[in-house]
Amino acid sequence: MPSEKIGAVLVVGGGIAGIQAALDLAEMGFKVYLLDRAPAIGGVMSQLDKTFPTNDCATCILAPKLVEAGRHPNITLITNAEVIGLEGEPGNFTVKVRVRPRYIDPEKCTGCGLCAEKCPVEAIDEFNQGLSPRSAIFIRYPQAVPRIFMIDREKCIGCGTCSEVCRAGAVIYDDKERVLELRVGAIILAPGFQPLKPEALTEFGYGRYPNVVTSIEFERILSASGPFGGLLVRPSDGEVPRRIAFIQCVGSRDERLGVPYCSSVCCMYSIKQAVIAREHAPIDVECTIFYMDMRTYGKGFEAYMNRAEEEYGVRFVKCRVPRVYEDPRTHNLIIRYLDVETGAIKEEEFDLVVLAVGFRPPEGAEELAKALGIELNEFGFCKTKEFSPLETSRPGIFVCGAFSGPKDIPDSVAEASGAASKAASIIASERGKLVAKKEYPPEVEVRPDEEPRIGVFICHCGVNIGGIVNVK
Repeated sequence: MPSEKIGAVLVVGGGIAGIQAALDLAEMGFKVYLLDRAPAIGGVMSQLDKTFPTNDCATCILAPKLVEAGRHPNITLITNAEVIGLEGEPGNFTVKVRVRPRYIDPEKCTGCGLCAEKCPVEAIDEFNQGLSPRSAIFIRYPQAVPRIFMIDREKCIGCGTCSEVCRAGAVIYDDKERVLELRVGAIILAPGFQPLKPEALTEFGYGRYPNVVTSIEFERILSASGPFGGLLVRPSDGEVPRRIAFIQCVGSRDERLGVPYCSSVCCMYSIKQAVIAREHAPIDVECTIFYMDMRTYGKGFEAYMNRAEEEYGVRFVKCRVPRVYEDPRTHNLIIRYLDVETGAIKEEEFDLVVLAVGFRPPEGAEELAKALGIELNEFGFCKTKEFSPLETSRPGIFVCGAFSGPKDIPDSVAEASGAASKAASIIASERGKLVAKKEYPPEVEVRPDEEPRIGVFICHCGVNIGGIVNVK
């Protein structure tokens, strides 16, 4: 006899794919638990400055979805957590979740930030890729959802300053790990990916030469909310780089690393970064992209590449860069390469080198797969069938986004909506049974004789609006 079905879904991963799946399901009338390993949702997209091929502000696209997910009555956020066990069958699963301590009471924290202001300890800011410091008590990024601070107990010296200044009394130094049991009818996996760490590729000098950065580090340099306020500078001396080199396929299409696959987005994000660098810099910046093959396969992608070359002067050089050298006096980088057109060895000097790093499976992928009883492919991504790209090896568990293989934001969002529909089909009979009723604030009477209160707010974080309207 089949067991009763439960009208709730667990979405594992709070990036753009996980958020989209959660919102779709919540609007359909299902209870959603949105779980993420990080202390806030947003994923890698929250670290981006712009998106290709439109150069739209990433935060302007993501922020409304963050707010909606955080406020939706049918969505419960479970951050700083991970899945540790699963029992049951499609329609009726029991999931065990470990929630790591924040040392802050989420019910009391107002997100004022006074604790972080007064904290005397400095630590590396992982969100900004180590390009700036943060305090031992911190919030992941300024627009974080949920806006709840967290104490890094490995860095905390226990001085008690944060507890003294917290007017809400939210600090809990003896906070403990908790284990939750969630009953759901289906599960969607959207834990995303992690960028390759290029330290093992010693030929590029990453970690030894200060002006060799990864693409995600360069994204934070360009970002208006980043450590340099969107000002294009190089790490070694804070000067504006006049010549920037982008090296493609770092950690992709590389048999030595066991990564023979293409990461699919690196060509386009390097073109985007070259274009944005040209727009951000106060001086004329020369951008050169060293590539094996330019794979501009999506809608509008090739036109974007042509525009970068013709309008922005981005130079494309077909070659595989064998090694990067540093001038120890200036910290400039020297690239020697084979010109495939002439057959000659050439040498060029650059102020900054950006490594276009590929996609790897997300942190904790193996533990997640083991806990849920699903299979991974030979590269560590979620295994799916060729004609069923949203289905995992275990019925009732679906996948979307980069966890099943490298893909860009539009593809991830499309898969998220597909996975949400798949999950909903299993528990369709339970639709609307676990949802919360919306509560609206009391209406204020507007009198025609009163002075109207009108606010006009214009985003000034990018060049799209700023190129037409004077936002200053």
